[in-house]
Amino acid sequence: MSQELYQIISEVMSIPLSEINDGSGPESIDSWDSFKGLLLVDELESKFKIIFSLEEVVDVKTVEDIKKHLKNHGVILND
Repeated sequence: MSQELYQIISEVMSIPLSEINDGSGPESIDSWDSFKGLLLVDELESKFKIIFSLEEVVDVKTVEDIKKHLKNHGVILND
């Protein structure tokens, strides 16, 4: 599932999959601006059939944060 998450991030941010790890985020991915961040939220909500709260969206600083919030919504990630 982590691979699936990385694939979504890769597509939304238009970067190679190899550039993504749990520490990746807006600080390390140049294309991760506020607009693409919202696109990513929309894509994740659609894919995993969940709805993030505003607090969760604002809290995201890294891929690890996304994983934490997905797990809080019952999404099982096989690392």
